[in-house]
Amino acid sequence: MQTVMLNNGVEMPLLGFGVYQIPAEDTERAVSEALAAGYRLLDTAAAYGNEEAVGRAITSSGIAREELFVTTKLWIQDGPAEDNAKRAFETSLNKLGLDHLDLYLMHQPFGDVYGQWRAMEALLREGAARAIGVANFYPDRLVDLIVNNEITPQVNQIETHPFFQRADYQDLMREHGVQIQSWGGFAEGRNDLFTNPLLAEIGTSYGKSVAQVVLRWLTQRGVVAIPKSVRAERMAENIDVFDFRLTDEQMARISELDTGSSLFFDHRDPEIVAGFAGRRLGA
Repeated sequence: MQTVMLNNGVEMPLLGFGVYQIPAEDTERAVSEALAAGYRLLDTAAAYGNEEAVGRAITSSGIAREELFVTTKLWIQDGPAEDNAKRAFETSLNKLGLDHLDLYLMHQPFGDVYGQWRAMEALLREGAARAIGVANFYPDRLVDLIVNNEITPQVNQIETHPFFQRADYQDLMREHGVQIQSWGGFAEGRNDLFTNPLLAEIGTSYGKSVAQVVLRWLTQRGVVAIPKSVRAERMAENIDVFDFRLTDEQMARISELDTGSSLFFDHRDPEIVAGFAGRRLGA
């Protein structure tokens, strides 16, 4: 598996397996099949409700801990965020049955971001987490966090797919040493991604599926991808993307699919921000 080097020297697989929206009762089987298919990066979150199932799959796999790269995420903390973030980390670690995490991400750019980040910096210094980062941070929020804190995030996991490509933002992150990671790499099939004529045409030329073309496009850009599937054959297909390379012309044609906008929600929308806090504007 190809890897990327994070800004603190930790190596991270370029392609992994995500468990977002996999029901807890299906997660252990899915993760076990993913590990059998060769995935070594696993991505979960406290908010997904399936950390324990991921942990059971890791234990039963028999794979050496040092061969795995396990990520989970901190949800928005109320009250004294710094103390609560540390407790949340311990809860996640216990559910996963691990003695450390490879990557711990702040899941949303809301609440007491500074308090949460101070807790995560401490976890990094203590060695409880090998790397720390953020998710869903737009450029202004990311730069604000960087310039006002000691440790620069190693990773920013953001919506990235052919219809929202984030190329300029990737350049900015690269300038600051932050690794971009994609969530929603297949756009959850929106905009008819899996039948897109251009992606299908490119796939046919290599004997590959549209999903494989999208994953090759992401990883060829240096974007860490974490596709999800509950079908073993799809898992095997999704990891089989390193035996071909898109041409510069094909990459340029795919770039024309970019709409420059989210297909899900905008973290800068006041209603969205209020919703994450469990409130409704005007209420």
